[in-house]
Amino acid sequence: MNPTTRDEHLSRIAEQGYTVIENAIEPELIDELDSTLEELERELAVEPAGNAFEGTRTLRVYNLLARNRVFESIPVHPSILPVVEGVLDGGCLISSLSSIKLLPDETEQPFHADDQLMSIPRPHPATVCNSMWALTDFTKTNGATRIVPGSHLNDAPPEYGPSCESIAAEMPRGSVLVWNGSLWHAGGANRSDKPRTGIAMNYCAGFIRQQENQQLGIPLATVKRFEPRLQELCGFGIYNGLIGHIDKQSPAELMLAGTASGIVWDG
Repeated sequence: MNPTTRDEHLSRIAEQGYTVIENAIEPELIDELDSTLEELERELAVEPAGNAFEGTRTLRVYNLLARNRVFESIPVHPSILPVVEGVLDGGCLISSLSSIKLLPDETEQPFHADDQLMSIPRPHPATVCNSMWALTDFTKTNGATRIVPGSHLNDAPPEYGPSCESIAAEMPRGSVLVWNGSLWHAGGANRSDKPRTGIAMNYCAGFIRQQENQQLGIPLATVKRFEPRLQELCGFGIYNGLIGHIDKQSPAELMLAGTASGIVWDG
């Protein structure tokens, strides 16, 4: 992504709370992700969670980095990560990586903000930046994410439950929706006869606790084969030379035989 395009996306996120990066992902990668998810859903016998938030007609697979190597390309994708780093900073972390497949007849999800459980005054600088990868077309009919433009600047999160005046973030297969974690949004209702499939690639600032525990949830043998940037995104680095160290060493240095990075006190 060139700097001009990146700045345009960042400007839209600052003003409206979201942006859509159309046709960002290679078709062959989308095909592989889609087929791998279908295999995982069968292997894990995935069923809807049955609650209002996760859906009564929605299939979700969590902790994808521990499931298959194809998912390793998602957090570091060069069409998306530079925008996320612009919203947060280069010390951002993977908060969670999961799939969301809305089956026909799924109803609208309750509106929420992804940083809603953080008890800090609003509005505030971004602590969460999330993205939705479209493995199918996202349309009003099949449950495209509903968003409330500009709501990331509100002084409170939405009340849980009631619907809001919103728009559908429609986008073609291979596109990615990126938004500030304070944005009010919800999964749409799938009124079509086919599933709507997406991957939720969620990030948080380096000083925020991750939604999924990447350090315990992914086997160390798996993490050792990750490229260094992916290891950092999983939390095996230290933020701003301090946060997350173990006896003045980064987790990567101590547990993965990584390169010594030093901490801020040494400087």
